[in-house]
Amino acid sequence: MGLFGALSWKYARRLVTVTRVLRRGVRAEGECVRVETEPYHRSDARRHFFAFRAADGTPVEFEDLAGWSTTEGTRVTVTYDPRDPQGTATVAGRGSWSPVLQSLALVAGCGMAALGFAVLLYVEIFGSG
Repeated sequence: MGLFGALSWKYARRLVTVTRVLRRGVRAEGECVRVETEPYHRSDARRHFFAFRAADGTPVEFEDLAGWSTTEGTRVTVTYDPRDPQGTATVAGRGSWSPVLQSLALVAGCGMAALGFAVLLYVEIFGSG
């Protein structure tokens, strides 16, 4: 229950950050610099890393959720808050809603799992009637 609650909280915070940055952030051209496959080569477990230069010229690399068609070298538009480029950068936006939709799905899924385990725990402790 705690794990799913923590994951839900993490992705909810990311979703709020991405939504805020999409409305007020600065845009820059970037690209996917690497795609890592998780151990055991599970086809559904890939991590995407992107790089861009902030307005002040600082190079920034970050990890974000991305669609299956995103490969190394894919050009993207990055949106970020200039006060914290590393912590707020996202590739979500026009033509790429994947990070927003995936975060939303993760928040909903993890939240429902945490709620389900909480209900089971409550029933186990206090009984059903």
